Amino acid sequence: MFDDAIIVQSAVSAFNNAALYAPAFLWWTVLSVPLFAMVYMYGTDFLGRLGWTRQNAGLRTCVTTVVMTLCWIVLFGGNYAVLRDNATVLPFMIAAIVFVASMFITSHVRGTDWAKVAPYLRGRRAWAIAVLVILVVGLSDTHAWWGPLLQIGAVALGVLFGRSARAEMRPIAGTLLVVGATTTAILMQPEFFRFVQLGALTAFHLLFLVLIAATLAAVVALQNINSRGAIHASAYIKLKWMFRFVAALCVVLFVMTESVPVFLGLMVVSFMSSALTIWHRDSVHAGLAEFLFATVLVLFGVITVMPVVTALGLVAMRRVPDLRGAMRAVRGLL
Repeated sequence: MFDDAIIVQSAVSAFNNAALYAPAFLWWTVLSVPLFAMVYMYGTDFLGRLGWTRQNAGLRTCVTTVVMTLCWIVLFGGNYAVLRDNATVLPFMIAAIVFVASMFITSHVRGTDWAKVAPYLRGRRAWAIAVLVILVVGLSDTHAWWGPLLQIGAVALGVLFGRSARAEMRPIAGTLLVVGATTTAILMQPEFFRFVQLGALTAFHLLFLVLIAATLAAVVALQNINSRGAIHASAYIKLKWMFRFVAALCVVLFVMTESVPVFLGLMVVSFMSSALTIWHRDSVHAGLAEFLFATVLVLFGVITVMPVVTALGLVAMRRVPDLRGAMRAVRGLL
């Protein structure tokens, strides 16, 4: 009925030249720079009035980020008809993210006295909100009859596991897991999440994805590897250059193929390279992990167009002790 060329030309005409050569999230970020500057300068004072202190700010940042990501993954998904293949694992990937996010949030808020925090949320109001949440989650996946059941079941199991867990999930580890899985899902089906236009990843898309992969892997290494000074200098130099070469190869392959396995491989290589550096050194900068974690939040908030997450990352970056020293210490991981 319609000529394919006409349909493509009509789609192209919906964007101006600037939008075709750079992603929308980049222009959104550029236009929001004044706002982010104000957040960086005054965000700590504002959150302090809301009860955020240096002791609880880290945990609240992680929980808020996961809550925002859960809302984003449920509400920002597109139409399954835009997928290139009818058979896709995207619903199961989204369900896994919803499950982990629900479990993470529940494990951290299960001890909250809601009668004091929100005394008006009782009885019918509480049940009405619960029904509304279930309805929204179910409507996020209607490509098949089992889609709503899958997503609602993921939330229910996440809440159940979170309430029955013996301990809370580690804040940074849980946040990185949700952020990493969501970024991977975006790369799997970028059109579904409105991440690209006409299915083409630009250089800016690829740059931000590579930065998130490398930074996230470095944070995981800093959180789990201790400095020991255990590797001889000559062996360290050879191994480090080998990992640099493999990482560069992964970046080239990722730019050429836009492949999810290559993206995950880049994460693994970046983790091993960072772990090698940490294990080789006698000590690392005290604020390096916190700075890189804040950087992950900023980058993730940018590509998902979630200004709240970007703002939380900037405020977390402001709290880093000796910020300039932490920024200089990043070179040591490269």
